[in-house]
Amino acid sequence: MLKSVIAPIQAWLLSKGQCVGCGKKLGPGEKFTCKCGRIFIYDKTTKTYRRALFSEV
Repeated sequence: MLKSVIAPIQAWLLSKGQCVGCGKKLGPGEKFTCKCGRIFIYDKTTKTYRRALFSEV
């Protein structure tokens, strides 16, 4: 149940270009590491961020 509540909030933050952990604005670049340690990948085709997979780190 908790995941069904958190997932839409995280999707909303990513669509606005903000970190899902601390809310900091994500910077430019294909691979961005936030100050809280989360790694994000910028997808040029959809122009959105997503969390990096372990294989991409």
